[in-house]
Amino acid sequence: MAKQRRSLNGKVVAITGGARGIGKATATALIGKGCRVAIGDLDLELAEQTAAGLGGGTIALPLDVTTRASFTGFLDEAERQLGPVDVVINNAGIMPVTALVDESDDSIRRQLDINVYGLIVGTQLAIERMRPRGSGHIVNLASQAGKTPLPGIATYSGTKHAVVGISEAVRAELRDSGIEVHCVMPTLVNTELTAGLGQRLIRPVEVEDVAGAIVEALEVGRFDVFVPKHNAVMTWLGAVLPRPVGEAIARLMKADKLMFEVDHGARRSYEQRAAESEPGGEEAPTANPEPAQRDAA
Repeated sequence: MAKQRRSLNGKVVAITGGARGIGKATATALIGKGCRVAIGDLDLELAEQTAAGLGGGTIALPLDVTTRASFTGFLDEAERQLGPVDVVINNAGIMPVTALVDESDDSIRRQLDINVYGLIVGTQLAIERMRPRGSGHIVNLASQAGKTPLPGIATYSGTKHAVVGISEAVRAELRDSGIEVHCVMPTLVNTELTAGLGQRLIRPVEVEDVAGAIVEALEVGRFDVFVPKHNAVMTWLGAVLPRPVGEAIARLMKADKLMFEVDHGARRSYEQRAAESEPGGEEAPTANPEPAQRDAA
């Protein structure tokens, strides 16, 4: 029997990394459900353009998720303009594509700061606001790489495993509090993230697919949010199969080559922009500057 869907009309939603990609698509979907949305992004100019295009009273605010004061200010201002926040979506993150041995110290630290620390702070601040009201939703953007690691993005995979673990533990901590946690685990998403990757048998999904899954999770109260849904079965099989069998299947699907067979020319302009940006932003890949320089040479 299908679960009864709850109305999201009038809910106040705060989205990190909301100027583009999954964040923007999620804002679009939630506005369509009658939500009032605040998007936070390090690129305030782009966030303001996005908010203006979305309409629905959407507001754009500056946000650096690696700074607690910035995150606090983002939520404070969102609540001042829109009212108490009902949903916090921790979407901001970066994903360098490089073998671990080649990864720079800066790249490692940036991923930990943005993908893990920023999400923890966002979760803490959300709980502080929601617990006194006895209701609310925290949506954490993980990845399929948080369940099934991919060679070539070892640090990123580690951060997304952390997101899954944090989300599961916090869900247990908040049991019977009225606050729900949702952990979103998409496969490759058809944005700049997949540019130049040898996708082979792994078919990317669209940002609208991820946004739709988030909306559905909020409506029905789902914790594990796989995009596409059938990845839940694949993850379960991977957990119960003997390791050699699971690894053989991954090799058959060329998953072990996915992040190494990269067309850097197709990615160069974006990687350069991302590598020069400050921490924060959308769920998207950045370059490891050292390998990128070698490729350019």
